[in-house]
Amino acid sequence: MRQVTIHEAKTQLSRLIQSAAEGEDVIISRGQKPVARLVAIGEVRGKRQPGALKGVLSVGAEFFEPLPVEELAGWE
Repeated sequence: MRQVTIHEAKTQLSRLIQSAAEGEDVIISRGQKPVARLVAIGEVRGKRQPGALKGVLSVGAEFFEPLPVEELAGWE
């Protein structure tokens, strides 16, 4: 884990982002006090595709049945 000041983070942001992308946590501090952490967000996946789960998931007929009175009372 690497700790840098805000000034150093501003001047070396590209390098720090690269370090984070490679798995290193970078702590940004104001003086000696840590105030933020720069970490990788993980793998960015592709765009969502409508209908991608068609045929994989199904909703049974019971889903559309009215809720029992006891259940409905809890929502009021």
